[in-house]
Amino acid sequence: MKKLPPEQVKEEKERLYNDIRAGRLTIGQATVRMRKIVGMTQKDYAEKILKIYPRVLMEIEKDRGNPTVETLKKVGRPFGLQVGFVVPPEKNWAR
Repeated sequence: MKKLPPEQVKEEKERLYNDIRAGRLTIGQATVRMRKIVGMTQKDYAEKILKIYPRVLMEIEKDRGNPTVETLKKVGRPFGLQVGFVVPPEKNWAR
């Protein structure tokens, strides 16, 4: 898989963060985008960066399986993301 130039990596990260903030991505979709931003295959990203089995990463990317909180922390860590509760963007809590 081809690595992106540094300026494009920065732009793609910002797009990713904006889409996550807006609630436009599933965990699987976000995970695929993170992996593609760093330009790695599922196998390499799982084993070398996340330190998880490639099969686990594949299931997460497909929004299947039931990853542990610890596994989700490993997935988010390279991009400075944390696991936690978020308020859905469509909720109006001011009522």
